[in-house]
Amino acid sequence: MKNKKMGLKKVKFWTIIPYIFLIIVGLFCIYPLIFMYVSTTHKSADILSYPPPFFFGDYFFNNLISLYERVNINIAFFNSLKIALVVTFLNLFFCSLAGYSFAKYDFKYKGFLFTMILITMMVPSFASIVPLYQMMVFAGIDNSHLAIVIPAMTGAFGIFLMRQNFLSIPSSIIESARVDGAGEWRIYFQVVLPLMVPALAALGVYVFMGQWANFLWPLIVLSDESLFTLPVMLSRIKTDTRIDYGQIMIGASYTITPIIIVFFLLQKYFISGLTSGSVKE
Repeated sequence: MKNKKMGLKKVKFWTIIPYIFLIIVGLFCIYPLIFMYVSTTHKSADILSYPPPFFFGDYFFNNLISLYERVNINIAFFNSLKIALVVTFLNLFFCSLAGYSFAKYDFKYKGFLFTMILITMMVPSFASIVPLYQMMVFAGIDNSHLAIVIPAMTGAFGIFLMRQNFLSIPSSIIESARVDGAGEWRIYFQVVLPLMVPALAALGVYVFMGQWANFLWPLIVLSDESLFTLPVMLSRIKTDTRIDYGQIMIGASYTITPIIIVFFLLQKYFISGLTSGSVKE
């Protein structure tokens, strides 16, 4: 009996260890967020003090007013939201169309074209900045939101993700709709897309988060301050003479909070959408 009890205790102990490890890792991951939100309520000098503040202070509105006096955060927030939503919608439409075509249609050079799309994922984004900027200047759309939206309205990862998920849909459903007299566009919008909600949500979260935090390309292509996105506008807070970390932390919370909200609202669809494409029909 004693040996059985000892065995049960050992089993329980070894099953608890992974959870303890995950809790510790989770605390390390969430601490920067907690520190950011706590720092929004303190002076810059208090944030740099040792030990750093662990509780909320009473300086939040002072930091907020100073931030609004320093930069036009509302216009930047609206610009980022507009660009992120437009780019997300265009990616959902074009990537789903391309993924559906590669998954359910047979056409010449299908495998070659899909391979070329995947190869573009191996090219570093920095390598395309100069030729892409020259294209925007040649088209006359530099220093505009179109210069951000057009290059980002579709992507190789989105096409790959949607194709893998479309492969999991039985072709018999599509054939049945054709027999019933449904056209290709009606099949796409009324039969296929409703089955792809988890994949579309996963891609939407991925694109929205990436575009919302996009900094380098808007910094290069935009010169008018009224067109700046949130990350670019927040980079103007830092000066050579003075750095107000209270303002920076509030600005960072402006950037991070919408991403956290979107992810938690669509977390279920995000996880299922990324894994559902692993099973074919």
